[in-house]
Amino acid sequence: MGSITIRASERIACAVSERDEGFTTFFRSEYPSLVRTLFLVVHDRELARDIAQDAFVQLFARWRRISHYERPDAWVRRVGIRMAVRASTRERVRPRLERELDFATLPRPVDIDLVRAIGQLPASQRAAVALFYLEDRPVSEVAEVLACSEVTAKVHLHRARRRLAELLGEKELVEESQDVT
Repeated sequence: MGSITIRASERIACAVSERDEGFTTFFRSEYPSLVRTLFLVVHDRELARDIAQDAFVQLFARWRRISHYERPDAWVRRVGIRMAVRASTRERVRPRLERELDFATLPRPVDIDLVRAIGQLPASQRAAVALFYLEDRPVSEVAEVLACSEVTAKVHLHRARRRLAELLGEKELVEESQDVT
Protein backbone atom coordinates (compact mmCIF):
# COMPACT_ATOMS: atom_id res chain seq x y z
CA MET A 1 0.00 0.00 0.00
CA GLY A 2 2.81 2.39 0.86
CA SER A 3 4.54 1.90 -2.50
CA ILE A 4 1.30 2.76 -4.34
CA THR A 5 1.10 6.06 -2.46
CA ILE A 6 4.74 6.78 -3.26
CA ARG A 7 4.24 6.04 -6.95
CA ALA A 8 1.17 8.29 -7.09
CA SER A 9 2.97 11.13 -5.35
CA GLU A 10 5.97 10.65 -7.67
CA ARG A 11 3.66 10.91 -10.71
CA ILE A 12 2.05 14.06 -9.30
CA ALA A 13 5.46 15.57 -8.53
CA CYS A 14 6.64 14.70 -12.04
CA ALA A 15 3.53 16.28 -13.62
CA VAL A 16 3.92 19.43 -11.52
CA SER A 17 7.62 19.56 -12.38
CA GLU A 18 6.86 19.23 -16.12
CA ARG A 19 4.20 21.96 -15.88
CA ASP A 20 6.55 24.27 -13.96
CA GLU A 21 9.39 23.50 -16.37
CA GLY A 22 7.18 24.34 -19.36
CA PHE A 23 6.09 27.58 -17.75
CA THR A 24 9.66 28.48 -16.78
CA THR A 25 10.85 27.95 -20.35
CA PHE A 26 7.96 30.01 -21.71
CA PHE A 27 8.57 32.77 -19.13
CA ARG A 28 12.27 33.00 -19.95
CA SER A 29 11.62 33.27 -23.66
CA GLU A 30 8.68 35.73 -23.54
CA TYR A 31 9.31 37.96 -20.50
CA PRO A 32 11.97 40.26 -22.04
CA SER A 33 9.92 41.02 -25.15
CA LEU A 34 6.77 41.61 -23.09
CA VAL A 35 8.65 44.09 -20.89
CA ARG A 36 9.86 45.94 -24.01
CA THR A 37 6.33 46.09 -25.39
CA LEU A 38 4.86 47.30 -22.10
CA PHE A 39 7.61 49.90 -21.74
CA LEU A 40 6.43 51.48 -24.99
CA VAL A 41 2.95 51.79 -23.46
CA VAL A 42 3.84 53.07 -19.97
CA HIS A 43 7.24 54.74 -20.59
CA ASP A 44 8.54 53.46 -17.24
CA ARG A 45 10.89 50.47 -17.14
CA GLU A 46 10.09 49.42 -13.56
CA LEU A 47 6.35 49.73 -14.09
CA ALA A 48 6.67 47.69 -17.30
CA ARG A 49 8.51 44.97 -15.35
CA ASP A 50 5.89 44.99 -12.60
CA ILE A 51 3.03 44.73 -15.07
CA ALA A 52 4.78 41.94 -16.99
CA GLN A 53 5.25 40.02 -13.74
CA ASP A 54 1.58 40.49 -12.85
CA ALA A 55 0.56 39.26 -16.30
CA PHE A 56 2.74 36.18 -15.90
CA VAL A 57 1.30 35.52 -12.43
CA GLN A 58 -2.15 35.46 -14.02
CA LEU A 59 -0.82 33.19 -16.75
CA PHE A 60 0.75 30.82 -14.24
CA ALA A 61 -2.56 30.46 -12.42
CA ARG A 62 -4.12 29.33 -15.74
CA TRP A 63 -1.07 27.69 -17.29
CA ARG A 64 -2.54 24.18 -17.44
CA ARG A 65 -5.28 25.45 -19.80
CA ILE A 66 -3.51 28.28 -21.62
CA SER A 67 -0.36 26.27 -22.38
CA HIS A 68 -2.49 24.30 -24.84
CA TYR A 69 -3.54 27.44 -26.73
CA GLU A 70 -2.10 27.92 -30.17
CA ARG A 71 -0.58 31.25 -29.02
CA PRO A 72 -0.14 31.51 -25.23
CA ASP A 73 2.22 34.41 -25.93
CA ALA A 74 -0.71 36.36 -27.40
CA TRP A 75 -2.76 35.68 -24.26
CA VAL A 76 -0.10 37.01 -21.88
CA ARG A 77 0.51 40.04 -24.12
CA ARG A 78 -3.20 40.86 -24.23
CA VAL A 79 -3.38 40.71 -20.43
CA GLY A 80 -0.19 42.76 -20.01
CA ILE A 81 -1.25 45.41 -22.51
CA ARG A 82 -4.66 45.81 -20.87
CA MET A 83 -2.95 46.29 -17.52
CA ALA A 84 -0.47 48.76 -19.03
CA VAL A 85 -3.20 50.81 -20.68
CA ARG A 86 -5.09 51.04 -17.38
CA ALA A 87 -1.90 52.05 -15.55
CA SER A 88 -1.07 54.62 -18.23
CA THR A 89 -4.55 56.13 -18.02
CA ARG A 90 -4.31 56.34 -14.23
CA GLU A 91 -0.94 58.05 -14.45
CA ARG A 92 -2.17 60.51 -17.07
CA VAL A 93 -5.14 61.54 -14.88
CA ARG A 94 -3.22 61.56 -11.59
CA PRO A 95 -1.56 65.02 -11.94
CA ARG A 96 -4.88 66.71 -12.64
CA LEU A 97 -6.52 65.02 -9.67
CA GLU A 98 -3.61 65.88 -7.42
CA ARG A 99 -3.90 69.52 -8.46
CA GLU A 100 -7.63 69.50 -7.75
CA LEU A 101 -7.29 67.79 -4.39
CA ASP A 102 -5.09 68.70 -1.50
CA PHE A 103 -4.34 65.17 -0.31
CA ALA A 104 -2.62 66.49 2.82
CA THR A 105 -5.97 67.68 4.15
CA LEU A 106 -7.64 64.30 3.70
CA PRO A 107 -7.66 62.14 6.84
CA ARG A 108 -6.78 58.81 5.16
CA PRO A 109 -4.83 57.59 2.17
CA VAL A 110 -6.93 58.26 -0.91
CA ASP A 111 -7.63 55.88 -3.76
CA ILE A 112 -7.65 58.00 -6.92
CA ASP A 113 -10.14 55.68 -8.64
CA LEU A 114 -12.47 56.14 -5.66
CA VAL A 115 -12.07 59.92 -5.78
CA ARG A 116 -12.88 59.88 -9.50
CA ALA A 117 -15.95 57.68 -8.88
CA ILE A 118 -17.18 59.94 -6.06
CA GLY A 119 -16.90 62.87 -8.46
CA GLN A 120 -19.49 61.20 -10.69
CA LEU A 121 -22.12 61.09 -7.95
CA PRO A 122 -24.86 63.71 -7.58
CA ALA A 123 -23.88 66.53 -5.19
CA SER A 124 -26.13 65.35 -2.34
CA GLN A 125 -24.62 61.86 -2.47
CA ARG A 126 -21.06 63.25 -2.65
CA ALA A 127 -21.77 65.38 0.41
CA ALA A 128 -23.29 62.44 2.31
CA VAL A 129 -20.27 60.24 1.50
CA ALA A 130 -17.81 62.96 2.54
CA LEU A 131 -19.59 63.65 5.82
CA PHE A 132 -20.21 60.01 6.75
CA TYR A 133 -16.98 58.35 5.57
CA LEU A 134 -14.34 61.08 5.55
CA GLU A 135 -15.52 63.05 8.57
CA ASP A 136 -16.92 60.03 10.44
CA ARG A 137 -20.16 61.83 11.27
CA PRO A 138 -23.20 59.81 12.34
CA VAL A 139 -26.22 59.70 10.04
CA SER A 140 -28.08 62.12 12.29
CA GLU A 141 -25.38 64.79 11.76
CA VAL A 142 -25.22 64.05 8.03
CA ALA A 143 -28.96 64.70 7.90
CA GLU A 144 -28.62 67.88 9.92
CA VAL A 145 -25.82 69.30 7.73
CA LEU A 146 -27.70 68.38 4.54
CA ALA A 147 -30.93 69.79 5.97
CA CYS A 148 -32.85 66.59 5.33
CA SER A 149 -34.37 63.75 7.35
CA GLU A 150 -32.26 60.83 8.58
CA VAL A 151 -34.15 58.56 6.21
CA THR A 152 -33.19 60.79 3.27
CA ALA A 153 -29.55 60.84 4.43
CA LYS A 154 -29.59 57.03 4.57
CA VAL A 155 -31.07 56.92 1.06
CA HIS A 156 -28.28 59.22 -0.19
CA LEU A 157 -25.66 56.92 1.38
CA HIS A 158 -27.30 53.75 0.08
CA ARG A 159 -27.57 55.06 -3.48
CA ALA A 160 -24.02 56.41 -3.33
CA ARG A 161 -22.63 53.05 -2.18
CA ARG A 162 -24.54 51.21 -4.90
CA ARG A 163 -23.37 53.62 -7.62
CA LEU A 164 -19.77 53.55 -6.36
CA ALA A 165 -19.83 49.75 -6.45
CA GLU A 166 -20.99 49.91 -10.07
CA LEU A 167 -18.37 52.50 -11.03
CA LEU A 168 -15.56 50.59 -9.31
CA GLY A 169 -16.60 47.23 -10.73
CA GLU A 170 -17.60 45.70 -7.40
CA LYS A 171 -20.34 43.42 -8.78
CA GLU A 172 -20.86 41.57 -5.50
CA LEU A 173 -21.63 44.83 -3.70
CA VAL A 174 -24.07 45.88 -6.40
CA GLU A 175 -25.87 42.53 -6.26
CA GLU A 176 -26.01 42.61 -2.45
CA SER A 177 -27.42 46.13 -2.41
CA GLN A 178 -30.07 45.09 -4.94
CA ASP A 179 -31.02 42.12 -2.77
CA VAL A 180 -31.56 44.45 0.20
CA THR A 181 -33.89 46.80 -1.70
